[in-house]
Amino acid sequence: MNKQDYNSDEKRSETLLSEQELQRYQRQMMMFDKEGQEQLKTSRVFIAGGGGLGCPIALYLAVAGVGCIDIADRDVVERTNLNRQVLHWEKDIGKPKVLSIEEKIREINPDINVIGRHVTITAENVLELVKDADIIVDALDNFSARYLLNRAALQTGIPLVHGGIRGFDGQVLTVIPGKTACLNCVFPHAAPEEVFPVIGVTPGIIGILQANEVLKCLLRMGEPLEGRLLVWDGLNAKMDTFTVKRRDNCEACGDITPS
Repeated sequence: MNKQDYNSDEKRSETLLSEQELQRYQRQMMMFDKEGQEQLKTSRVFIAGGGGLGCPIALYLAVAGVGCIDIADRDVVERTNLNRQVLHWEKDIGKPKVLSIEEKIREINPDINVIGRHVTITAENVLELVKDADIIVDALDNFSARYLLNRAALQTGIPLVHGGIRGFDGQVLTVIPGKTACLNCVFPHAAPEEVFPVIGVTPGIIGILQANEVLKCLLRMGEPLEGRLLVWDGLNAKMDTFTVKRRDNCEACGDITPS
């Protein structure tokens, strides 16, 4: 993870919290103090996907005060999105999803920066998209693009927080390059791309869990889901975690020396 330099007087002057921000974040600074809030303010998170997962992730990172939310999505808002993509409203139909999210986030928290990229994530642009991020968040709905993010995380050493959903079920995994199992280790074979069923509460739950992972990693608090796959069974209200290990023959990370 990229580290911010707080020894520089210039950097410190840039990251001082305004009186408005001190009031806004008062309750959470009871847990991690002003220094932790400044850490969030100087952090940049890249979110791949502006749909069911991307909306709650962006929302909760914004209200927590993450200084730069950089989000990429190629799609426009459709009426079929509105049962679960909570930052997209009826008036946004036909608008690029990243523009819809950007507009809402700027209203929710004017003290942060949000960058919307209306692009398709490809092998040619993925490294450029993620290069300045402290954490990459997978809020996608297909494994071909997820594998691109996974490889970009491994090449850059930037942590990746994966989330996936279907119906009432979902999963979360945090990948620390060179240390934990990567996405290919856990899911060596891509699930078929399809239009799958989903109810809105599922991406809400999984997206918030992903945002929680991001905040823990940025603040270096608690125990992220490193080497653990969290699985949510919504119909039975069960949440389990399973240990996952690196595979020596993994085509993505098998040749990376453990850190």
